[in-house]
Amino acid sequence: MGAAEMLLGEGTKSKILDELNEGPRTARELAKKLGIQESAVRMHLERLSERGIVSPHFSREGVGRPRKRYGLTSEGFELFPRRYELMVDSVIQAVLEKEGEPYLAALFVRAADRFAERLVEDFPQLRTPPSDPERRLRLVARVLDSIGQKAEVVRDAKGPRLVRRNCIFRGSALAHSNLICEVFDRRLLQKLLGGGSVDLLSSVPRGAAACSHLIQLTSAAAE
Repeated sequence: MGAAEMLLGEGTKSKILDELNEGPRTARELAKKLGIQESAVRMHLERLSERGIVSPHFSREGVGRPRKRYGLTSEGFELFPRRYELMVDSVIQAVLEKEGEPYLAALFVRAADRFAERLVEDFPQLRTPPSDPERRLRLVARVLDSIGQKAEVVRDAKGPRLVRRNCIFRGSALAHSNLICEVFDRRLLQKLLGGGSVDLLSSVPRGAAACSHLIQLTSAAAE
């Protein structure tokens, strides 16, 4: 069970998050609504604040001291179910019908380049030219792992493989595996690795237990 499921399962924290999902509340308001001690509510709010899920803010409401209200952070809202892929799939299908797959594939290449640029901004160590292919591959694996892909480098007789056990694009990839797996993902890896050959061996959207790419960096990519 993941962190989101644990927090949104049975229990006081889950009930507090449900209330905050409707709008900011004071500890007293939450205690009254849930029928528990205000001190217990404050304890749960402190733990949730430490995890970056809720944050307090003060608001002046009439005469007297400002009231301390708690609200969900962006991370807190993301705990609740989201179906982004429904909108993404609709956009993909609309562009596909109007412009065709070659046009859409070109857009996915540009999107992969933009995504790679964002990752380089977040992880400045990627800006260094890949003089050591093995080290670069391990760095890329750590970066991808940090965004939830559960990535690792595995070696076998054929060479190093980049293995990822969680597809963060799974919803859209199930419907458009060629565009996601063969176009976007391949381009993203090539940009992050600095070139070389990236061959898809298996993918989660196509029924495999993990997405696996055979990586062969050329000498030019290692310079």
